[in-house]
Amino acid sequence: MSRPGIRQVAERAGVAVGTVSAFLNHPDRVSAERAGRIAAAIAELGFVPNTAGRQLRLGVSSVIGYLSPDVSNPHVAEIAREVESRAQSLGMTVFLAHSHGDRAREDAYLEAFEQRQVRGLLVSSFEPVEDRLAALRDRGTPSVLVGRRARREDQPSVSIDDVSGGRQAAEHLMVSGCRRLAFVGGPLPVQQVADRLEGVRAVTTALEVIEVTDRSITAGRAVGAAIVARGPEERPDGIFAANDVLALGILQALVAGGVSVPAEIALVGYDDNEFAEASLIPLTSVRARHEDFGATAVDLLFEAIEHASVPDPQRVYAPELIVRESSRRTPRTP
Repeated sequence: MSRPGIRQVAERAGVAVGTVSAFLNHPDRVSAERAGRIAAAIAELGFVPNTAGRQLRLGVSSVIGYLSPDVSNPHVAEIAREVESRAQSLGMTVFLAHSHGDRAREDAYLEAFEQRQVRGLLVSSFEPVEDRLAALRDRGTPSVLVGRRARREDQPSVSIDDVSGGRQAAEHLMVSGCRRLAFVGGPLPVQQVADRLEGVRAVTTALEVIEVTDRSITAGRAVGAAIVARGPEERPDGIFAANDVLALGILQALVAGGVSVPAEIALVGYDDNEFAEASLIPLTSVRARHEDFGATAVDLLFEAIEHASVPDPQRVYAPELIVRESSRRTPRTP
């Protein structure tokens, strides 16, 4: 069964096709009586307007694209919800794409978004992406880099001061009495990971760096199990994980292996996702999320859409350390 079209709506409402078109595009130009008949016909027939075609004719889209490398991360999912809510309040629809951190997949989605003439793009990427976004901008598709500060002055971005976050985590562990710190994260070239590690290294050089290929709970469990397998004196007494998902995996393995947290090993994560506080041992974490983070990204994108040059294009949020039981212990005397 074929979909009802605009001609069927016009016939049912007893008006011209042009009147239905005017109702769909400029409802203020149609009389209340005719508008009522057209609305009733649309409801009866189940007519769905072809917004894509109308957008092509008008040259204006009501869609923005959001490209993320890891929507399975609760922190990313929270931002996506904020983005969708803010965009909806502005009459826009968000198309979410997941690159899985794959460069070829990321390129394919960027091309697909451009071909569909989205109004603009929100892009979170583990890969160097700013040159690609600059090329898109030159062809008419503005963007905002989400989750890390842009290095190009003309590229809008919304980010967290990850160097400060790493420093806060390391300082807290040192004040708690930890002397053998380990940083768990990776891949190390990823800017967010590198910045968090830089913050730790500003506090201490007595540091073990454990690189992982992905920041997943599975990777965290593997790291935790490897640490448990060491002798007590060979283990770190304080661990800072690059995100909460990693930290929770490490925590599971430590507890399962009989290691006392935080008495033997204090643990700090990053992001303060919804599972951090709900963990069996509530997780200390660097809070990177802010209630208006996603909304700011959308608002900044609309500034970029409306203006060729955006004042203050890099919006940087300050992180906050949230101390819970996974690192709360009586400090030792140095």
